[in-house]
Amino acid sequence: MTDTNQRPDQTGDHGAHETLPTQYSPAEVEGPLYERWVERGYFEADAKSDRPPYTIVIPPPNVTGALHLGHAFQHTLMDALTRRKRMQGYEALWLPGMDHAGIATQNKVEQQLAESGLSRHDLGREAFTAKVWEWKEQYGGRILGQMRRLGDGVDWSRERFTMDEGLSQAVQTIFKKLFDDGLIYRAERIINWCPRCLTALSDIEVEHEELPGELVSIRYGDGDDSIVVATTRAETLLGDTAVAVHPDDARYAHLVGRTVALPLTDRRIPVVADEHVDPEFGTGAVKVTPAHDPNDFAIGQRHGLPNITVMDEHGVITVHGPFLGLDRFEARSAVVGALREQGRIVAEKRPYMHAVGHCSRCRTVVEPRLSLQWWVKVAPLAAEAGTAVRDGRVKIHPEELEGRYFSWVDNMHDWCISRQLWWGHRIPVWYGPDGEVVCVGPDDAAPSGEGWHQDPDVLDTWFSSALWPFSTLGWPEQTPDLEKFYPTDVLLTGHDIIFFWVARMMMFGLYAMDGRAPFHTIALTGLVRDQFGKKMSKSSGTAVDPLDWMNEFGADAVRFTLASGANPGADVPIGEDWVKASGKFCNKVWNATRFALMNGATLDGPLPAAEQLTAADRWILSRLNAVVAETDAFYDDYQFAKLSDALYHFAWDEVFDWYLELSKTTLLAGGPQADASRRVLGEVLEVTLRLLHPVIPFVTDTLWTALTGRESVVVAAWPTVDPGRADAAAEAEIAQLQQVITEVRRFGADQGLSPSQKVPARLDLSGTGLAAHEDALRAMAKLQPAGADFSATATLSVAGATVALDLSGTIDVPAERKRLAKDLASAEKELAQAETKLGNEAFLAKAAPVAVEKIHGRKAKAEADISRLTAQLAALPEG
Repeated sequence: MTDTNQRPDQTGDHGAHETLPTQYSPAEVEGPLYERWVERGYFEADAKSDRPPYTIVIPPPNVTGALHLGHAFQHTLMDALTRRKRMQGYEALWLPGMDHAGIATQNKVEQQLAESGLSRHDLGREAFTAKVWEWKEQYGGRILGQMRRLGDGVDWSRERFTMDEGLSQAVQTIFKKLFDDGLIYRAERIINWCPRCLTALSDIEVEHEELPGELVSIRYGDGDDSIVVATTRAETLLGDTAVAVHPDDARYAHLVGRTVALPLTDRRIPVVADEHVDPEFGTGAVKVTPAHDPNDFAIGQRHGLPNITVMDEHGVITVHGPFLGLDRFEARSAVVGALREQGRIVAEKRPYMHAVGHCSRCRTVVEPRLSLQWWVKVAPLAAEAGTAVRDGRVKIHPEELEGRYFSWVDNMHDWCISRQLWWGHRIPVWYGPDGEVVCVGPDDAAPSGEGWHQDPDVLDTWFSSALWPFSTLGWPEQTPDLEKFYPTDVLLTGHDIIFFWVARMMMFGLYAMDGRAPFHTIALTGLVRDQFGKKMSKSSGTAVDPLDWMNEFGADAVRFTLASGANPGADVPIGEDWVKASGKFCNKVWNATRFALMNGATLDGPLPAAEQLTAADRWILSRLNAVVAETDAFYDDYQFAKLSDALYHFAWDEVFDWYLELSKTTLLAGGPQADASRRVLGEVLEVTLRLLHPVIPFVTDTLWTALTGRESVVVAAWPTVDPGRADAAAEAEIAQLQQVITEVRRFGADQGLSPSQKVPARLDLSGTGLAAHEDALRAMAKLQPAGADFSATATLSVAGATVALDLSGTIDVPAERKRLAKDLASAEKELAQAETKLGNEAFLAKAAPVAVEKIHGRKAKAEADISRLTAQLAALPEG
């Protein structure tokens, strides 16, 4: 565990240990230290290295974005993984970059133009696009500086942007390949449409919210030919082309194949039978508006129904008649009013709570709309994405989330990839004057001449980000980076974007890279929540800017809090009090290391042999060895909460609270034994700092360089397990000592004694093996030697040791009598239960011998406890 050799090109020795300030100030340390790491090139990966590769590509944040707690959470985990692998000797690449975020970025610039009374159409496409690039250079990428604040150990020399020239070439290459293979096509389908942004939206760009509406039941037709349907969107009635019922619904069997009159129009529409209809919901009959509902469109396709569009791209009614020119919501009220006048409203439910989709960028209610768009035929691609997980080429962690992944890839619909925007990768298709359609690759010349024009749409942002794991490494060129670092090792991301990003990267990676999946492992996290487990939101006042916490408590405190809550796939609650507690932990690490250095902790020379060490030395080295193995196992299983918990309790409880205290008597005594303990103390702290470094990098690097005099823990070797340091006997001995000290402390607390109050005591440690620890036991339990006037007023028997205490003038006799009586009653109850079982012949006849032996053990212990407690009660003074 003493292997701290750094990479050959990063060695350095600063000579004497640095002097640590009395207080740790994250604000003064973190910024300059991070820039020093970057300047020294610690995070830069070498494609020519013979070290094994380890690669993570960062989920690219939007160029418009700012660091939020979700980013901070996932970045902390990715950084921890990468830092550890770098220390283990891997050529670790954590590749950063940003997404151009089509709608979000275009909206930013359009809002800026609107302040001057301009629109993008006033500028024209070319000038507007140039304006967006200007905005990107001036205002975009704020999150990159915030990533530095968090401590992200990314390779900034490889920073990419989804509209870089190289990535644009990758987009054009794969589009043409998919087009030529018949996997990209153009067709009319129902899409999510934003009447304000005037573009199609992906599902992830639509946010659903439960809102009150009006559910109206409308009677179509009259008499025996009538049928009742219910809807929350009465305005779409103008585009109905059928009423659908379930084929097995006897109530409407007589109507199937016939027509009914469509209210407010002069049209009659057919009644069709379709298994999509749920006969148990509502009246069991549904209106079919193929041009304005995805389910209705599918029914229309199956039954050959016409598609009647009743509103334009702005959500304004286009059907000639009394509703022409009305906004969709105005039309809704007008249509209901007209139906009411005709007596066709059978029932009204108001308010009716239902999910309403909104554009995530402008909050406009989304309109399902029939539109001519470009699509990816996903069936064969999705099948491969499913097979790669099923055959084990890609592991999903935690495994129980595989089902969620398969539910997407096994049921994926064709993907609408066109957006009616100007900012983004323009679709590389040209149309000719005679109906020609030409897809142009990056090495092809675009058609020119009269009548030729390029498709005006751009690609969905997710199309380019689906290429991220390999386009960022130089594909379609066969670069050294691509050869060295693809496939990447792990994708760490939230389970909420399995469909939107994870599955699409899988599809495109397998397709473009000859069946090689883009990553070996998909490690899925939950979402960050407030301390009560509720979703954070600005409106409820629970949203938190992680930069505020970093400024107050330090980046390490925020990182440790987030890692401590990271159970695979589970949501992560976080509150300010927890960050404050993590800050106290970082301060504890600082103060303990400073104390150790002041007391001569050293790394000079080899570790002494076991026979030269105290039991406490051997114990802490044994525990350190076990924690190294435990930490490795947790990292390999992406159990960040467990590894953080293990390191926290080892550092705080075992190293700082126990080992440092147990060592004080040895260090004060001086001599060779003290020198050996100083060497052990240096070893334990040095390895502990390396173990903690990936999660809390700033404070650990500062302390490690002070302790070792070397350049940086960032490029130090990761600790390895040393089986020779395992010492079960020392662990048992110190556990026994801890038990005695803990019981004495607990007893003192029960009596209301202050933690610093010393009490005269006589110790009987014969037969316990603890005689060598008497000085440490007395110091830690605050026990003075017994004087000539010593009179035992209480006696504790624990772990084979007897501790007689003189509490004259300090003990609360009634409280102690009450405590002992309570313990005695519990022991008597335990004895009675054990005797009852042992006296039960039926139990003895059926029970396994080991179970019977266990009951005998419980009986013996209860008898011993009764004897001890009775004696203690008898020894109490009167009062």
